[in-house]
Amino acid sequence: MSILVKKHSDIIPSDTRSTISKRYKTITKAINREFWDSESETSHSFYVGSYGRNTAISTSDIDILVEIPTEEFDRFSNLNGNGPSRFLQAVKSAIVSPYPNSDVKADGQVIKINFSDGIKFEIVPAFQNLDFWGDWDGTYIYPDSNMGGNWMSTNPKEELKAMKEKNSTSNGLLVATCRHFRYIRDNYFSSYHLSGIVIDSFVYVAMGNWQYVDKGSSGQASEGEYEEALLNYFNQHSFLGSINLNAPGSNQSVNTTNSFECLKKVINKVVL
Repeated sequence: MSILVKKHSDIIPSDTRSTISKRYKTITKAINREFWDSESETSHSFYVGSYGRNTAISTSDIDILVEIPTEEFDRFSNLNGNGPSRFLQAVKSAIVSPYPNSDVKADGQVIKINFSDGIKFEIVPAFQNLDFWGDWDGTYIYPDSNMGGNWMSTNPKEELKAMKEKNSTSNGLLVATCRHFRYIRDNYFSSYHLSGIVIDSFVYVAMGNWQYVDKGSSGQASEGEYEEALLNYFNQHSFLGSINLNAPGSNQSVNTTNSFECLKKVINKVVL
């Protein structure tokens, strides 16, 4: 039986959001104290990932990007060995201070904190990417400690902006659909992997110009027509167990290899 898209309001309880906010401020303050000589709880950081895009549900990780002074990039990128790994360890040391009893570890591209109440944070330490003239080009450089260490680039602010604008023009249908896909994933296919960025990138492009309209209006579609459009897009753009997706706004390529099978199952569950 199909489980058509519906709104999931207050999907993260207010007390959980309050806890998230307090921890966000504690983490930000610890990093600002270490790298910026500041006690600010909000400067140089912002929510990214599904929480930043407003598509998170109660099981979603909380992703934060924290800006680190560019001179630190010069220092760590010139180190012998795996500079990105050593940089992650340095940021991790700052975070461990306020959370000595929590599970804090550097993992690939982020620092992860697993709290005993089940809330998980992933912190991405990053540097503003400066152009030839020393001006910020709007993107960030972040570490990847895998395969000997590399520096990667990302443009999360453009992603957040694009998602916010399309959710507005769709009268909330974008966020509702992204949250619904997560709900289906977690309740029916929890043993499979389906990343949040794959969900959001797929829905963003697959939904086209669909939007919520008032009941009885001339633009109201028949039940299930919107979901069928999502399935049709998936079928038309899938090839040999893969689908090409780009992140909203930033247009960066999204790896769908490990998420394709679960995305297919979720879409079919919604429609069929």
